[in-house]
Formats: sequence, C-alpha cells, structure tokens
Amino acid sequence: MNGSDTNGSDTNGSDTTGGHAHHEHSSGGREFDRHYWEQRYHGAGSASTSEPDPHLTGELADLPPGTALDAGCGEGAEAIWLAERGWHVTAVDIAAAAVARGREKADRAGHDIAGRIDWHAADLTEWDAGIDRFDLVCACYVHPVDSNDALFERLAAAVAPGGTLFIVGHAPGDHESAAHTSAAHVHVTAEQIAAGLAPDRWDIRLAETRTRSVARSSGESITMQDSVFRARKR
Repeated sequence: MNGSDTNGSDTNGSDTTGGHAHHEHSSGGREFDRHYWEQRYHGAGSASTSEPDPHLTGELADLPPGTALDAGCGEGAEAIWLAERGWHVTAVDIAAAAVARGREKADRAGHDIAGRIDWHAADLTEWDAGIDRFDLVCACYVHPVDSNDALFERLAAAVAPGGTLFIVGHAPGDHESAAHTSAAHVHVTAEQIAAGLAPDRWDIRLAETRTRSVARSSGESITMQDSVFRARKR
C-alpha cells in the first residue's frame, strides 16, 4: 500500500518482501501500484497480519496518546493497537480492500476503538497529510511504486513539533524480502532515513537493524531483518 504488512508481505502499500523495478503483472499494472495492492488484499491472498508490528509496540507503548497517522495501515493492526491506547488515528492505505477489512476489525473491537480511527483509501504519494499535524506518524514496511524519498519527506513534514516519526522497513541484508522483488527501494537502512531529515529539526532516538521471527502458514519460522527508525521533531 502506500499499505503495510508485517508477516513477510507489506504494502504503500507495504510489502515485507520488498522492491524498485516496475514489474509487469499478469493482470496489468506495476509492482506496488494500486491494482497490485488491491489484488493482494482480495480473497485468500490477503497481504496483512492481524498482529501489530512488534518493533512499533515495543517502542511506542509508553508514548502519551494524541493524534497519529498510520501510513500504509493495511488491515489496521497498528491503528487498532494505537486506538486501544487512547490515540486518535488517521489510517491510510492505497488498497480500498485493506481499508474495508481494517474498518470491520475496528468495529468488532468495539465502538470506543472504532470511534478513534478515521479510515482513508488513498495513495500516500498524493494524499495531503498536512504540515506539523500529528503527534505520531508511523509507517511499517511501506513503499510506493518508485523511490521512498518523496514519501518519507511528506511523512516527516506531517509530524507536529515535539512529535514522533517512526518507520520500520526491510533491511538491505534481509534475504527473505529480497527473494520476492528486485525493487531496490524496498530495502532501506535507518541511516538512509535519517539522512533525509534536517539535523537542526530532529533528534534521532533510534536508528538500527533488528530481527524478528515470522511464522509461515506451514508452521515454519523464519527470521527477517528490519531497519527501525525513531526520531522526535523539535
């Protein structure tokens, strides 16, 4: 998506399997465009997991709630987790199918949770996230059709002074995600994310490579390598 998935397939959709080349698909279109993500979220081929990203839950559990943008929300695992903790969340994904599933899951979680989430089916490279708007902007395994640079710039601009930018992506050494795409921008280092921020406006709190275990449907467990980035806007 300008969407997300933390179990080995993401969406700007975010795709935990990764990519920069514009692959043609049998149904037409390019890798990571709207049609690509809609296909992934239809039927049994759902891209997303019901569990929120473990890096996000581990790092952000102690943040006081405020307003949050979940960029590339997928089926809403992170948005719902944040809403359960009192955040008012704007959840955006390029795939309408993913957003519909997220809304349904939030409704099942209860009125208090669902009432804290505003859902939008939109391309994050075009959608206006605003300037200095959110106390938290998070994006887990999100990548557009082309380079991440413009998207990350938009997300950083949307963070309010004193707010947090939190990004998780596939690390360059992650062979599991590399096996699914040739798109170079799917893999990013935390240092690359930091390099796109004005040093006089940001305090870098975390920039490192971490691992996580993912269980396949077969029961096999695999280890994936992620770039985890957190910064506070001055």
